[in-house]
Amino acid sequence: MKTSFAKTLFATLLLSALLPLQSGDTAPRKKDRGQEVPAVNALLEPQQLPETIEIGLSTETIAIASNFNGTNLTIFGALDNADPLIRRQARYDIIVVLEGPQRNLVVREKSRYLGVWVNADSETFQSVPLSYSLASTRPLQDITDERTYRQLSLGVNYFSLSPEYGTLTDPNTIRFAQELRELKSRQGIYTQNVGSVEFVSQTLFRATLALSANVPVGRHKARALLFRHGVFIGEATSHLNIVKAGLEQQIFEAAHQYSLAYGLFAVFLAGLTGWIGQVLFRKD
Repeated sequence: MKTSFAKTLFATLLLSALLPLQSGDTAPRKKDRGQEVPAVNALLEPQQLPETIEIGLSTETIAIASNFNGTNLTIFGALDNADPLIRRQARYDIIVVLEGPQRNLVVREKSRYLGVWVNADSETFQSVPLSYSLASTRPLQDITDERTYRQLSLGVNYFSLSPEYGTLTDPNTIRFAQELRELKSRQGIYTQNVGSVEFVSQTLFRATLALSANVPVGRHKARALLFRHGVFIGEATSHLNIVKAGLEQQIFEAAHQYSLAYGLFAVFLAGLTGWIGQVLFRKD
């Protein structure tokens, strides 16, 4: 009797252990942090990578001599991971900027006093680019809005000007800032060329910037900004060095490295020139 009961109990326990193995899902599973996960994961769907932009300059150094009357700078670039549909629709826009070295500039207003023009009010702006050249695929108003341009400090009328005193909302500061932009534009130092950025292939583009004869010497920063349907995607940067060459460079270095000797020599040369002129044009 006891032996029969034991056999029945053993058969019941064995049947209970075998029942889970007879369920519909017989694939092996692994546990991860207390949860069962399939042993073979499903393949992830491919995703479109974000677009990126790269640029390169036709030259990294421009030497200025006495006969320098301006030149053109070519900037080449490429788009990576460009969307074929957006590319065919020509909805990618590129803006290229070359910013000169930054200095503090003082803008002065002249006023007539007792028949003489004298300096009246003035405003000092900090870290102002001495030159600014911009090229774009289309007119700026067709690419994106003013708010985006101000956030990116992009464009002659939108890049940031920081006053030494006061705020940007002060009417007097706004007036002087606008006058600074217009003055530099009249001198040909601040320029904007619409349509001078062109695509030479599906993903390669080229921009041409005209540098004036009075372009400042120093380290310039080149920026290329990519827009898609008016939305800023990203930018790439590079640098250009503009240096003096020949006798001008030697005089420039001497004036900065040996300032005292240079000043004394300038005074001596001025006196010598005056004395020679007096001797040559002396009347008996």
